[in-house]
Formats: sequence, structure tokens, C-alpha cells
Amino acid sequence: MLHIFTSAAVNYIPKVRLLTESIKKFHPEARIHLALADERPENIPLDMFDSVWSPADLGIDNWRSWAFGHAIVELATAIKPFVLEKLLANDGDRVIYMDPDTVMYSRLDDVLATLEHNSIALTPHQTTPEDDWMAIWDNEICSLKHGVYNLGFVAVAATDAGRAFAAWWRERCHRLCIDDIPNGIFTDQRWVDLAPALFPEVAILRTPRLNVSTWNLSKRRITREDGQFHVNGEPLGFYHYTGFDKGAHRIMAQRYAVHSPVVFEMIDWYEAAIQVTAADPLSQHQWAFANFDNGQPISKLQRRVYRMREDLQKAFPHPFDHTGFAAWWEKNGVHEYSGNKSDMSALSMVSAPKKTIWSALGGIISRPAMLGAYMARARQIMTEKGIKGLLYEIRTRI
Repeated sequence: MLHIFTSAAVNYIPKVRLLTESIKKFHPEARIHLALADERPENIPLDMFDSVWSPADLGIDNWRSWAFGHAIVELATAIKPFVLEKLLANDGDRVIYMDPDTVMYSRLDDVLATLEHNSIALTPHQTTPEDDWMAIWDNEICSLKHGVYNLGFVAVAATDAGRAFAAWWRERCHRLCIDDIPNGIFTDQRWVDLAPALFPEVAILRTPRLNVSTWNLSKRRITREDGQFHVNGEPLGFYHYTGFDKGAHRIMAQRYAVHSPVVFEMIDWYEAAIQVTAADPLSQHQWAFANFDNGQPISKLQRRVYRMREDLQKAFPHPFDHTGFAAWWEKNGVHEYSGNKSDMSALSMVSAPKKTIWSALGGIISRPAMLGAYMARARQIMTEKGIKGLLYEIRTRI
């Protein structure tokens, strides 16, 4: 059995239809599933999917407080390995994940053939070295920060190695699926850089026809022959319209796809298609986890602090209640973390295992790039709470 799934919140479902329609065209035999990064809506048909998995369906303890600790993209990526693990239940099945802003343009039989002899298949952002310094900065260095492999696609077979990979990925994303590039984490994606080293039967798909997007357009020429798109002479498998809503996709295409005029026809088509979906009432559906229960928006900083501090999780097991964590934040948090509003990486201090003061200080000193942020925070605590307060913070947060 072939399963293909994607992950999105309710407001993105109209755009997901572009993906599901393309899947049904080229792989009508596939079962299509949704990892729903939202609460399941009432009275909204989701019959384009064979199954829908929301956070409530994934067996996560205290799932609402867990969801609270994630921004929308973090949550949409965090639930991916949970659903992958569910779909790998039956021996012989094959599972493909595709981002909601991708469109399939031909069958992926080469991917399925790869899974006959491998358990995991990944696509790198780049498969050809850049030879222009601007492209090196935009593409290769971007991959160093965000991940070698683009996790807008992954294919996994229901084997021992495939299930072991899914379980490992799920465990990592359960605790640390965050956007924290300075500390080496970018949602679910950076973790998978480790997969070829940690697991057997990992295939790296270097064909130019898969996962084509702005990060590799400099080395991939798209043409159209008899209505079929080709990439460097091979049939286009799927295209990833990443960063489209913010306009970044067109900007980067203008920089790197000048040799492929047909790319701009594809972009124009996608832009017109999503403009139609914008009229769908679902596009205006508010994310279920956006606000406290009184309608006050939840900031990224509030989510990160709650996520990293077990004492707050225990004190406020229902964080969406505005009389609990939100009230604490207004009284304490807004002052305690005011220096970190623009430097989320400094909050990594609160996620480290509790150790002795000396081992904690040694860990800080060993990271000179972060020392300035830590020292500034220490001075602030000293001013407000004195040396005893600083020692308390080190003991309880580090």
C-alpha cells in the first residue's frame, strides 16, 4: 500500500487541494492523509483525505500544553514523524511525505523502486556544487543552517530500519522541534542530517527531477516538451513552491531561473491557483492555538519559555487559560525575559539538563558566541535579584 501525507493547519487546506489533485492524477492508487496542525474542525468536510490526524489523535501526553509550546510551523513539522510512525504500521507499506506547497507533475515510480532496496529516501537541497559566491551564500550556506536535506519530502518503507528512523525522529521532534538556528535546530529538518550516519538503508536521491525549488534552480533547467515539464532532460517529478506567500519564491527565481523562462509560467499558474483558494472560507479559519482563551495572542517568546521550563508546565498545566500562565507572564515573565525578546537563542539556557553550578558555568564558557547574551542576562538578574537570585537562576534553569 502506498500512503502519501502532508501537514497543514485548517487555513492551508484550500492550497493543499492543489497537491491532492496532482497526487490523484499521477498516483490514483495512493491513500492520501493529513497531519492536521490544528484542532479538528466541526462541520467542515475533509473527504479529500483517507484519514486525518490531529495532535489529539497522536497519543501525546498533555497534548494541548505540548501544542502551546509551538508556533504554527513548528507544530506542523513536529507532528510529521508521529503520523509517519502511524502509517508505517503494516509491513510492506510505503509512506511518502510531501509539503503542502508542493505539486506533483509525474509519477514517482523511481522513488518507489528505491524503497524496494532501501528504507529511507531523502532529497538534498543541492546536488551540484554552486560556482557563484552569491549562490553559495543563498543556497549552500542556507543548507548548512537549515539542513542538508529538504524535509518537504521524505519516503520511508515499513521495515525495521524505517520504523526505527520514524521512532527516533518522533522522539527528537517531541522535545525539540523548534526554530532555533543559532543552536543548531531548525524544526524537524536539521535532525535528519544525522539519519545517513545513524540508520542503515538510507538512499540519497540526487536526480534533478525531485524537489525542484529556488534552492537548486541555479543548476536545474526546466523546459516543457509536448506539455510535459522536464528538468535537465528528466521528467519533473514535483516542484516545491516554497516561500510563496511572502513573495520570496518569485524573488529567488528571478535571481536563479533566468535560464528557465518556463519557471515563471509555473509560478504564474500557482499564483493564480492560490488566489482562487483565497476565496475559500477555510482560508480565513483561525488557528486553534493562536490565542489565550480571552483572545490575547500568544507570542513566540511566551511559547518558548513555557516549553523550556518544566516548573511552569507543572504550575500551569492548562496554559491557554488566561488566568494562569498569561497572568504569571504579565506579573513576572514580561520583566524576567524582556532582554531576550529579540534573542530567542539565549533561552536555550532553560532547556539544558539540571547540573551543578560549575558544570553549567563550564557549558556557558565553552560557547563563546553566546557568552555576551548570557553575561547581559546575568547582569540583569544581579541588578534585580542580587547574587542569591543569580545562583538560584543558574541552579533551576541550567
